[in-house]
Amino acid sequence: MSDLKTNVLYYGDNLDILREHIPDESIDLIYLDPPFNSKRSYNVLYRESSGAASEAQIEAFEDTWHWGPVASKAYEEVVMGTHQKVARMLRAMVDGLGHNDVTAYLVMMTVRLVELHRVLKLSGSIYLHCDPTVGHYLKVILDSVFSPKRFVNEIAWCYFIGGCVSKRAYGRRHDILLFYTKSDSYAFNWSEILEPWSEKGRAKFKYEDEKGRYRLMGRNLKDSPIKSHRDVSPEWEKTHPHLVYRHYMKKGRMGLDYWNISPINQASKERLPYQTQKPQALLERIISASSNPGDIVLDPFCGCGTAVHAAHKMERRWIGIDITYLAINLIERRMRDAFDDIEIDVIGEPKDLASAHDLAKRDKWQFQWWALAKINAQPVAGKKKGADRGIDGVIPFFAGPEEDYKRAIVSVKGGEHVGVAVIRDLVGVIDRENEPVGILLTLVPPTQPMITEAASAGFYESEFWGRKFPRIQILTIEEMFKGTRPELPWGKSPFAKAPKEPNPSTQLPLI
Repeated sequence: MSDLKTNVLYYGDNLDILREHIPDESIDLIYLDPPFNSKRSYNVLYRESSGAASEAQIEAFEDTWHWGPVASKAYEEVVMGTHQKVARMLRAMVDGLGHNDVTAYLVMMTVRLVELHRVLKLSGSIYLHCDPTVGHYLKVILDSVFSPKRFVNEIAWCYFIGGCVSKRAYGRRHDILLFYTKSDSYAFNWSEILEPWSEKGRAKFKYEDEKGRYRLMGRNLKDSPIKSHRDVSPEWEKTHPHLVYRHYMKKGRMGLDYWNISPINQASKERLPYQTQKPQALLERIISASSNPGDIVLDPFCGCGTAVHAAHKMERRWIGIDITYLAINLIERRMRDAFDDIEIDVIGEPKDLASAHDLAKRDKWQFQWWALAKINAQPVAGKKKGADRGIDGVIPFFAGPEEDYKRAIVSVKGGEHVGVAVIRDLVGVIDRENEPVGILLTLVPPTQPMITEAASAGFYESEFWGRKFPRIQILTIEEMFKGTRPELPWGKSPFAKAPKEPNPSTQLPLI
């Protein structure tokens, strides 16, 4: 087990990251929002320069949890492992429900919740954001992992827009968060999550002195002549002061287990956009209540990074994990946009040519998305065969007042076999799309015939910019590592920009 690092993003499977990088009882607060629902698309990461959704958007998280060899192996690991109470509960669920997507998901979540329990401090808390499809099953799993005694609250996050409205069911207007702790001794800063008083509630505090507004309350004594302990008459305070006390109004009323927090909408300044993005206010309330400055917050399914964003803003250290490089790249950009001079370590992404070859061999799609992100290109297609029509990514750039924005078409090649045909295909694509520039981003060096063929494609001449740009450009991954980028006019980043945040009073160091 390596030493714990914080203010770090891990690219990879969170199960592997937890086991290899996160020590026992090292985390103060865990928030997780694990996706489950095959009908939901976790893909709204990028927008065209016009602001319209891409025709073929990239899936940031594929719902790959189906019953198969991986789920079977995880199930066997739990059943044969040391956590036999958890094993019995999971075995009963699988026996009762059968082998399907739901039980595969529960198996994959169980093995991860066991690891999350291990890394959580005795004083720590965990908030699991539930999908209604499987939330009731997850609560049973949490009971078996953490114990029913460690259940604190089922919190309803209520909102008044979005959600499905049907003539066959009640419209959904809330999500559920399950709040558990590891022991009876846990952080809970109730004074940090006080809610505003209503006019009716404020009116109950009728009196005021040098300490503030108050109401008179009767002491709960066995033989007290005061029958009602609320709104006691001022005369009782004068005649029986030992039976009456002043209850002063706090800054707000105590927090309840339903939270009215607006979701991200189309006009929200914090919208990136990311379809399952949660509002920052939701995460700030959780972090305020269940951690303190300097504590470590972990999000093992960090998606677009709202939890780590809120943690950094509130002077907590943080760790984010995601299985897709698209998400890791989005979070890194979000954090650098929001905070000046922030120190972030990204672990798991290629840092040299050897690790780039390794990623291309293991997962060509993750390699492709990583390479595109490094040159500020927008991915345009998912894994469906033929969906990209020869286009792996695009880089929008300003071509002048008359032409507005044009696009450079990007083709990524991570295999060993590239030749002249690849260049000819790219020329055909930019001609078909009526775009001025094509870029080949390749892991292996080009051959001389490829270089000659690219040069024969000529130049895109921009009157507005007053210069020529090669129509076909070849950029190797090795050159990219050295800082070389495509030759293009000034462009507009396809990545949504996060609002700027005031820097925390202290920059917590990477440790």
